[in-house]
Amino acid sequence: MEYILDYGFDRLGATSEVGHPILMTECECNPSFSRARMAELLFETYGVPSIAFGIDNAFSYKYNQKLGNCGEDGLAISCEHGTCHVVPFLKGQPVLGACCRTNVGGFHITDFLRQLLSLKYPYHTANFTWEKAEELKKEHCYVAHDYMSELQIFKNNKEEAEEKTRYWQLPWVPPPKEEPPSEEELARKAASKEKAGQRLREIAAGKRAKKIVDLEKQLSDLEELMDQLDEAEESEATAILVKNKFLSQQDVKSAILKATQSLRKAKGESNADEEKADASAADRYPLVSVPDEELTPEQLKEKKKQIFLKTTTEGKLRAKQRRAEEEALREKEEEKRRTENPELYLEELRARYSELSEKFEQRKRQKVNGGHTNGNHGSSGGVGRGERLNAAQKERMRLLTSAAFDRGKGEDTFGQRDEDWLVYNKMSKDNDDDRNDDDESELVRIASKLQIDPTFVSKSEAVQVTPEPPKFRPLTAEDYRIAIGIERFRCPEVLFQPGMIGIDQAGIDEMVSISLRRLMEDESVKQRLCQSILLTGGCSLLPGMIPRLESGIRQYRPYLSPLKIVRAADPILDAWRGAAAFAASSKFGKQTFSLADYREHGENLFHRYNIVYSL
Repeated sequence: MEYILDYGFDRLGATSEVGHPILMTECECNPSFSRARMAELLFETYGVPSIAFGIDNAFSYKYNQKLGNCGEDGLAISCEHGTCHVVPFLKGQPVLGACCRTNVGGFHITDFLRQLLSLKYPYHTANFTWEKAEELKKEHCYVAHDYMSELQIFKNNKEEAEEKTRYWQLPWVPPPKEEPPSEEELARKAASKEKAGQRLREIAAGKRAKKIVDLEKQLSDLEELMDQLDEAEESEATAILVKNKFLSQQDVKSAILKATQSLRKAKGESNADEEKADASAADRYPLVSVPDEELTPEQLKEKKKQIFLKTTTEGKLRAKQRRAEEEALREKEEEKRRTENPELYLEELRARYSELSEKFEQRKRQKVNGGHTNGNHGSSGGVGRGERLNAAQKERMRLLTSAAFDRGKGEDTFGQRDEDWLVYNKMSKDNDDDRNDDDESELVRIASKLQIDPTFVSKSEAVQVTPEPPKFRPLTAEDYRIAIGIERFRCPEVLFQPGMIGIDQAGIDEMVSISLRRLMEDESVKQRLCQSILLTGGCSLLPGMIPRLESGIRQYRPYLSPLKIVRAADPILDAWRGAAAFAASSKFGKQTFSLADYREHGENLFHRYNIVYSL
């Protein structure tokens, strides 16, 4: 308030002290504490000689009474910035005991409009300043005669709603259009691309040539080593192999074969056919058919290794062939069952799918949670190692323990028999993963067969897919076009329904009924008051205010009772004009109190001070 007074007195030319009496307007029933703080500010800061206080509604009503807009008996409805008041007048005097107030005003309309537009256009929140919302309220808002009917128009009648919608175009600069590249630019880019490709091809050709030279040198060295081994004696051959980090001549032959294949691949030549490769694969284990008496100790170790590798390879091939035969037989049987009884076949597939799905999910939970517990926890609150192992893992541990216990007790012949493949398969660490893969492939296979069932929904389809974020698109002028439709009448409706913004108080139409009930007068006096209702304040300038207020007041009045509502000549400045007329009259000096009275009585002076209410 001090900033406002500084600005006002500076504009009036009072730069040091204000040596004039002050008439300060205020609302009805203003607390004496607020009046005391205002008097203290004027006396102590600005040094005014005397002060008087008066009700702004009374000044406006008296001024319009002189203009003939209202009579001695009537009601003053003031819709101001932060509050709304209803004051009855009898014989020209305000009846303060019957006045009514609601803490809703023009500020709440502006703030509600700003909030609605910010929620409607969240990307333009910075543009919805309080000053701009105030401007939009004054230019576009109106009071609906029937709020619910107006809502139905915007809900059902698109053409009429479009006519009542107003638009506000925000500043927008179209992005520069990208011109298509010219033929010279395209040719330049193509030449640059071709040049870069040629450079990459040259680098690749150089690397390939260097690799071919290295492979040829490696192959030449290996062939030379093989010739030395063929010409050398057995003891010299062993020394040569150890020197070149080879165990046997077979390793040298394998290295020669591998280098030859790599050289063919580097030169782009086709390798041998698969049948040739399979036939030569048998030559990878030449020591298997050689008797033990003809082999050296190192060759005996190599023979055991070749026997183990050959056994495992053949076991895998036989298992693969057996699975293929079983798969073909199972497909044939399933096709037969499907042809004989399709409904039973589908039911079996669904049951199998549910079983595998539950099994697969259970394994996933075991990996995450460490398996099922039996309720026996250790001192630390966890479970023992044995409780976290499933049956397959426990069997593997048993086999590994037995193999370690039997080490060195006899000749190591593991891998010479076909049955050893089964033990190896059980001891393999990847065995469980293989079974998991088999179950998963079986689950996929059954799901593919269940696609003929229209009621089937797979697990992957049942999971809700996260929607992709919206793709970026260039903003257009429509994105900066603010439409103000339903907000035009929804925001001023808070004057009649304060509950829309969370204020549990009466609207201005109901306030008239409350004020009339507080008057302990007969019905004829109330009818006389309703024939002279003055509407003042900035919010009274909203279009449609008087018809809506008249419609609302009639709901609380008897049927066909007289009612007349007029707007003040100048709803904003009439209170000032009425106060200026009173300040120029002889009555003003009788209503003021001086600085000496304030210093003598202090704040107690304002508890018994009667504010100005008449001219």
